Amino acid sequence: MSWIVDKNEWSKWYNYIKSKLKVTFERDQEATDLLSHILENKNVITFVDLQNTFSNFECAAVAGTGPSLEKSDKIIRNLGESVLLISADGATSFLIENNVIPHVIVTDLDGRVQDILYANEKGSITVIHGHGDNIEALKKYVRLFKGKIIGSTQVEPRPFVYNFGGFTDGDRGVFLAAFLNIKNILLIGMDFGTIIGKYSKPGLKSSQPASKIKCEKLKIAKELINWITSKLKLNIKHMNIT
Repeated sequence: MSWIVDKNEWSKWYNYIKSKLKVTFERDQEATDLLSHILENKNVITFVDLQNTFSNFECAAVAGTGPSLEKSDKIIRNLGESVLLISADGATSFLIENNVIPHVIVTDLDGRVQDILYANEKGSITVIHGHGDNIEALKKYVRLFKGKIIGSTQVEPRPFVYNFGGFTDGDRGVFLAAFLNIKNILLIGMDFGTIIGKYSKPGLKSSQPASKIKCEKLKIAKELINWITSKLKLNIKHMNIT
């Protein structure tokens, strides 16, 4: 069991998140315990393994599912081998469509899971997040992963499940890069606006107005990125394309 982010600092953020959204510790912990149990018999790697695997990278790119992602294909294809590419959940589908397999996928399994499974089998290390709203998805999908995986949580860690901070897949990708000791981070398709991209949820055909809850989540995500940027002195560059 391991806290990667500072436990006391994160606990304050978690309480803040609970005050804004319908999030409960009990359900989040239930999901974490379930994920830990399922991962016992999977191809799990440790966080130290993750750090060692990507120790040579000095720059990371985190791909989110904002509307600008759909115009970022050239940027992504031209990142080069020296940039660690982290895909936030549904952004994986866009990457696959452009013949790009990310190094890492951060997911709570509400994107197009078949695409995530495909990328995982092709080599993407997948960080599977457990929270109170995805318990059924954990039961259904985690057992299907054939490649390397590792668990994440926003509450108390358990075996194979780490807490490195972050709340949405996008900002959790930033936290992950930061705790892999990467200071230079590009944000691609992370718009933090009132419109969500079509890769945000399976079945969307185009960008849509974000719900009130989604807007609140994006606001929290931006606040968390600002906090970890200041704390760890990250160099964050937004690559939004309008």
